Amino acid sequence: MSDGLEQDIRDRLLASPQDLLADRDVMRALVATHEAETGDNVIDIRGRAMQALEARLNRLEATHESVIAAAYDNQSGVAIVHRAVLALMESDDMADLIGRLQSDIAPLLRIETLRLVVEGTGGPQWPEDTLITPEGAIDSIIQAGRRTPRGDDIVLRPALVLTRPLHGRTVGSEALLPLDLGAGMPRAILLMGSADASRFMPAHGTDLLRFFAQVFRMVLLDRLKR
Repeated sequence: MSDGLEQDIRDRLLASPQDLLADRDVMRALVATHEAETGDNVIDIRGRAMQALEARLNRLEATHESVIAAAYDNQSGVAIVHRAVLALMESDDMADLIGRLQSDIAPLLRIETLRLVVEGTGGPQWPEDTLITPEGAIDSIIQAGRRTPRGDDIVLRPALVLTRPLHGRTVGSEALLPLDLGAGMPRAILLMGSADASRFMPAHGTDLLRFFAQVFRMVLLDRLKR
């Protein structure tokens, strides 16, 4: 290396030493060189401290990236549910509402199946796209998983063979959203199915799904009056 180039590098480092300190690879090389010169019987506490700080910084950066990713996913999920809610409210009548679930709303929610399941034959005349099950079937469906939830709990779990006929296809995970339609009305749930086995897992939050179920319930009760 020429004397002129060495002097240029020296001048630049003296003028902006923070550039040297900010470069991890350069600092790592300098510390390694210093430790090699001191010998194996000498422990450089500064070098060990630097390694510990670097490891901690890497963990902080990973945590920061995870938080950002989670925030983005949450914002994206809110936007998806809002679009689905608007599509529910645009339905003209009961038949249109139930028909939209699989054809329009499911693609908006990025799932493969979305069906209204109603227990028994009593109550109003349900559209043909409604899945009618025998008395007691909804309890059996909900309690078929390992955990026995309360009646108003949203259930997230890997898809079961028991519910495959309701989905009409094989799905990887499913969500069961109970609907309280009021006195004199049959029991009902919204059944969601996703090809992604990790889409609906017991550890996931249910706030957005609960909001969607509440809006659907209100729209459904309104359409029943028409």
